[in-house]
Amino acid sequence: MATPSRLQRSWDAVRTRTLIPAGVRAGEWRDWVRTHDPVYNSFIRPGRTEKIAALIVLLLVAAVVVFLLLFDWNWLRGPIGRWASAKYDRDIALRGDLDVKLFTWTPTVIVNDLKFGGPQWARARDTATVSRIEASFRLRRLLAGQIEMPLLSFTRPEVYLLATKDGRQSWRLESNKPDTGEGMKLPVIQQLIIQDGHIVVDEQKRGLSLDASVEARESASDGDAGFLLAGQGSINRSPLTLRIEGGPFINIRRNRPYRFNARVEGARSKLTADGAITRPFDLGRFTSTLTLQGQDLSDLYLLTGVTLPNTPPYQLAGALKRDGRTWTFNDFTGRVGSSDLSGDVKAETGGRLRVQAELASQRLDIDDLTAIFGSRTQTNAAGTNTTTVSSGTPGKLLPDATLNVDRLRTMDGSLTYRAASVKANQLDIRAVRLGAELEAGVLTLNPVAFTFNRGSLTGTARINAARDTPYSAMDFRLSGYPLESIVPARGGIAPITGRATGRVRLEGPGDSIHRFAAASKGSVSVVVPSGEMRSAFAELLGINASAGLLKLLRGDQSKADIRCGVADFNVSNGIARAQTLVVDTDVVLAKGSGSINLGAETLDLKIDGDSKKPRLLRLWTPIRVKGALSAPQVGVDTGQVVAQGGLAALVGAVAAPVAALFAFVDPGLAKDANCGALIANAR
Repeated sequence: MATPSRLQRSWDAVRTRTLIPAGVRAGEWRDWVRTHDPVYNSFIRPGRTEKIAALIVLLLVAAVVVFLLLFDWNWLRGPIGRWASAKYDRDIALRGDLDVKLFTWTPTVIVNDLKFGGPQWARARDTATVSRIEASFRLRRLLAGQIEMPLLSFTRPEVYLLATKDGRQSWRLESNKPDTGEGMKLPVIQQLIIQDGHIVVDEQKRGLSLDASVEARESASDGDAGFLLAGQGSINRSPLTLRIEGGPFINIRRNRPYRFNARVEGARSKLTADGAITRPFDLGRFTSTLTLQGQDLSDLYLLTGVTLPNTPPYQLAGALKRDGRTWTFNDFTGRVGSSDLSGDVKAETGGRLRVQAELASQRLDIDDLTAIFGSRTQTNAAGTNTTTVSSGTPGKLLPDATLNVDRLRTMDGSLTYRAASVKANQLDIRAVRLGAELEAGVLTLNPVAFTFNRGSLTGTARINAARDTPYSAMDFRLSGYPLESIVPARGGIAPITGRATGRVRLEGPGDSIHRFAAASKGSVSVVVPSGEMRSAFAELLGINASAGLLKLLRGDQSKADIRCGVADFNVSNGIARAQTLVVDTDVVLAKGSGSINLGAETLDLKIDGDSKKPRLLRLWTPIRVKGALSAPQVGVDTGQVVAQGGLAALVGAVAAPVAALFAFVDPGLAKDANCGALIANAR
């Protein structure tokens, strides 16, 4: 006899220990119910009482059915309207016939002449009126807790959407509940029909008005089948056009993307999207290819609500995706001005808008970056900047473009930007790195970093736009910048060499760079620890006519050592006053005084030079630097020259004529400056 297998033994054990006892207990429970349960026994062997109860139930059901068949649903128009009006605090009325068909696998509701009034603060115009609405439902889906609509039809819907400057929206039924930003979710609709639809939008904050028609046709044989929303209007007093197209709903499936394309033109911008709603009837999820082009990225605020910086004309394209509250614009590429730009942008909606952006350029034209501060560039067809125009008064250096503080208060976010290389420019900038954080109306720029061929400029800035008048603070450091980049070489020889370091610390109110500078306080310092200067120029710092002019006339290219140069200014109410102004060379010690008016952009400086060596012809008069910052004028005080000549004439009249020359002789008694102390104090 064969030995049972291990599997067979296991099965026998389970059957013996578990299944057979469970079957025995189930049989005992069944026998107990048959013997003792009154409900079971009354159902199996109904008595007179049970028969009467069943008859009453059947009569009630029949009465309800007959009542529903004969019921005039128009009797409910008033109660429904009053209930809805009280719940949503607006006038809602069913002014036409109400017809309901219940006894079918697709129950249907038909509403004629529906009025949906505006909220208490906007009762002057109804939010919506519809001549006829027909909606049918699949009963089996409805009993399972799902809504599936074989048909949804609107005839002559008139919709008016009003949004006020303070953010109130007439279409919000429960304004006390925050907007989740998830997007509208519709039930499954197999056929959508909209006839002679009309939508008017009045968005006062952005100055947006739109008058659009909407149609939806389902006939497959109709060449115009599909969804179409098209309209015209204005935004911020400039023309606006909108067109959104989609296919007919008759072919829609829940698991099949619904394709659409959209085009918006306005605010000097054009947006084109070609994409699909990934899960039909969930408008909070879609993907598309988005193309943007326009005159200034900041104009997109009017269309999107996203605060962007001023830029030259742009053209960008990338993948736009929405996933509930999250919008992304990824892998976009294009040009801004004559610079390339690429990156990723992410926006979180629902509550306060938050935007994160990571941007980069392979090759930046520095003129395009200056547009952030209000300058305007003009780009030719080849994508090259031809001119740069400041937004300030002609002849001024500081832009006076007004900062849109209201826009900074509407969102939070962060930005990083890197330019791997920079096109040739006068400042010899080779790379740029920027970072920004915007939180509760406070914009922090950190870092702001410019890398030069030699040296760098780095720092931070903070703009508090939460105030009525923005208050800004900045702290920038210049490190190792070559003087030869400031004073260009002539004939291949640089007249001055050395490395400059410096620091600018300013703060003050103002809604533009110019107005901020005009009201600022703080300090500005520039230090040159060492260097060289053409000897002729060094001599002229002390108005040494004999040595300086002779060297210039002979074309002398010899150098004089710069022991140090220090310019340290204290700034108050936009006036920078010189605390220390020294240029110490091995032949002349020059000291200065005066001020720079940052508001008027003018300067008035006086430089007195003392020779360290005896000089025969020395004019005892200071050098004056005056005029506009954009075009300073350098000269001498002619009054003192005349006085010196008068002194020479007096000496010549009293003494021998040769003695008159002593009025022009400098014995050269100037001493070296304490450069270490001057540099330490300036820093």
